[in-house]
Amino acid sequence: MTNMDLYLGGIFVQNSTYDYGDYVYEEDCKPESRGHLEAVLYSLALVVGLLGNGLLLVVLAQRRRTWSVTDTFILHLGVADCLLLITLPFWAAQAAQDQGWSFGTPFCKAAGAIFNINFYCGIFLLACISLDRYLSIVHAVQLYSRRKPRLVHISCLSVWLISLLLIIPDYISLEAVKNARQGPTVCTHNYPHASQSVFDWRLASRLLYHIVGFLLPSAVMLFCYSCILLRLQRGSQGLQKQRAVRVILALVVVFFLCWTPYNITLMVDTFQSNYKAPEESADGVCGKTSLETALMVTSALGCFHACLNPLLYLGLCRNFRKRVLEMLRCVRGAQADSRCSLWELGVGEEALPAHEKVVLNQMTKPEHQVQSSQS
Repeated sequence: MTNMDLYLGGIFVQNSTYDYGDYVYEEDCKPESRGHLEAVLYSLALVVGLLGNGLLLVVLAQRRRTWSVTDTFILHLGVADCLLLITLPFWAAQAAQDQGWSFGTPFCKAAGAIFNINFYCGIFLLACISLDRYLSIVHAVQLYSRRKPRLVHISCLSVWLISLLLIIPDYISLEAVKNARQGPTVCTHNYPHASQSVFDWRLASRLLYHIVGFLLPSAVMLFCYSCILLRLQRGSQGLQKQRAVRVILALVVVFFLCWTPYNITLMVDTFQSNYKAPEESADGVCGKTSLETALMVTSALGCFHACLNPLLYLGLCRNFRKRVLEMLRCVRGAQADSRCSLWELGVGEEALPAHEKVVLNQMTKPEHQVQSSQS
């Protein structure tokens, strides 16, 4: 009787752990079409991103003599996006080719590092802009201004330096690895297993990414915009400040819509891997687990963010849209427009109206003198 109980228990245990619903017939698995679709999406993002960021950099180049604080932040955001766009052909080739990644480990390290640099620079620069808006609207303190341009450059250079330091663990661990299941070569992190090392490098690298790169800046921005929205509801703020909050909030929301799915999936992979044996991760559909597929899809969504910021500027910033249309029509705008804000982010721009009035008065003074002499 005891043996029968053990035998029945063995049947039930085996039946409960083996899920036939996840079984996929090999003829139904078509990684080629999926890879080609991914390559097409990367190519589309590359074309749209290069056009949009190209126009952005050209407009900024035309304003290089009168750069404002906002122009500096927008320039660094655009450079980070352009760096990511340069790596998209490599990811597209990996998805489209049967052999996978064919560019070797050095290019794998560079492409993976740039991917993370784009994320770090984007979220840290948005946190700097959000902190400036919080201090300006809630506490009436101007953190950045044209009178202190050095602080702006120090902040942007610090963002790049911190980003470079944070990608060191990823740069070291990235390798072009041949799939053990006779699959294609992939550009991925190759950490030493926890049992083979005293220090768990994989867990430490992931926690650094999650906490310093995502959670802390997100908490700062959430606090800043919560206080800003409460202040705007209680008091009567100027139209310029309300418009600045609207534009920045749109940039932040789009950033998190693109990057949050990847970060959540990566968190799930981080904590799930600590309770999963290495051999268990070899099961999957078409040589990939559902979690690996989710990471691939969400990372592609993060790459799409590199082509969205110029579209937001065109849609929300009418001065930038006007300047782009004038440039495309080969029409030179008025000289006074070169000093006005194109972005309406409000960063360091509260001190501008008095200065702009002096410039405009100097420009219009001869006209008034001519009109008065004629009269």
